[in-house]
Amino acid sequence: MVPPSSPGESKRPVVQVTPAQPTDASRLAAFGRRVFHTAFAADNDPSDLEAYLASAYTPEAQARELADARITTLLARDADGVLLAFAQIRRVEAPECVDDPAALELWRFYVDQAWHGRGVAATLMHAVLDEGRRMGAATMWLGVWERNPRAKAFYAKHGFARVGSHIFVVGSDPQTDEIWQRALT
Repeated sequence: MVPPSSPGESKRPVVQVTPAQPTDASRLAAFGRRVFHTAFAADNDPSDLEAYLASAYTPEAQARELADARITTLLARDADGVLLAFAQIRRVEAPECVDDPAALELWRFYVDQAWHGRGVAATLMHAVLDEGRRMGAATMWLGVWERNPRAKAFYAKHGFARVGSHIFVVGSDPQTDEIWQRALT
């Protein structure tokens, strides 16, 4: 499916959300690298950004994450199998500001910019919340860059609320992520 050619078009794709497979590692690495770069390159030092991308978005790094039983990766694809977005949920220790120590983290949530505002993110978020419930969690938390108002508005629309902050390092640059949480029940 081809994204609309004009900004005013709002054709919504048919989105299928499925768990990632080990064979998705290379495609996921390339997609994550591209989407993260597009979203954050203008606001980060190029060497810091490249250092982060070189550690987080390689086929080997994604293969390790796909093999990790604590991480669930969901892929949102169109009817032709084109990757539009992905999310990763993981079981890690929640920060002190999260009121449920057993909460799941929505670790990554990336949508290709061409698909912003077309329902892909909402479809993926519903699948993420359903997966969190299926995994038995009562709460989900996430970190969102303090300088990302679009993401914060999206998370607020889906029931998340700010409860604190922590540091997220991009290369050698410590940045502030706001911590948001929501109940799943």
